[in-house]
Amino acid sequence: MVRRHAKSSFGAAHAFPGGVVDPEDKAVHDYCTGVAAKTADANLGVKADGLDYYSAAIRELFEESGVLLADPGAVTEDLDAARDALNDRSDNWADFVRRNKLALQCDQLHYFSHWITPTPLRKRYSTRFFLAVMPGEQVASHCGWELTDSCWINASDALAAGRAGDIKLHFPTIKTLESIARHKTFDDLLDWASSCVEWGVTSILAKIIERDGREEIVLPGEIGYPGTEA
Repeated sequence: MVRRHAKSSFGAAHAFPGGVVDPEDKAVHDYCTGVAAKTADANLGVKADGLDYYSAAIRELFEESGVLLADPGAVTEDLDAARDALNDRSDNWADFVRRNKLALQCDQLHYFSHWITPTPLRKRYSTRFFLAVMPGEQVASHCGWELTDSCWINASDALAAGRAGDIKLHFPTIKTLESIARHKTFDDLLDWASSCVEWGVTSILAKIIERDGREEIVLPGEIGYPGTEA
């Protein structure tokens, strides 16, 4: 997990590496391997440009944590310097991928969750979560730009730290950690994540309601969710 900068939109919260889809993510479809464009669209439930999300996930993972879902041995330049250049925008993802002829390992990303920010909030996001196996012989480290800290922590311990107030966790992160914590081993977790697309990934639109004079977040199917019978 990574800790966002205090001045970011997420205000010093711990989260998973990630970010937004950039126009340059579309430019490297030819270098996306293991997942065809139509398959990506079907997996994500979009009409087109599904591979943009896979490319963005691989890019953001590399920019923020230094983990590259491709063959790092294929990169002919210093990886740390290349990562810094992507972060300070002196280089761009499309040029970096093309120069090094990188095969982006999209099949290593297992799509398992989609969260949409409730409508009353000013800033809204449509966030998709992927699970991947940490590549061998790579080391994760936060970039030091948008991120101020990082750690390896299991889901149960992260949830406990959040409840204790030791770290700040936003609601979708908490619910994602709860999903992860249900699984006893990583193999069990990977099997589950690999099957989510087959079963269908539901888009989760939380709602903010008032209950007993306090605002409360409710999920589809829960008591108090608009349209759900008590």
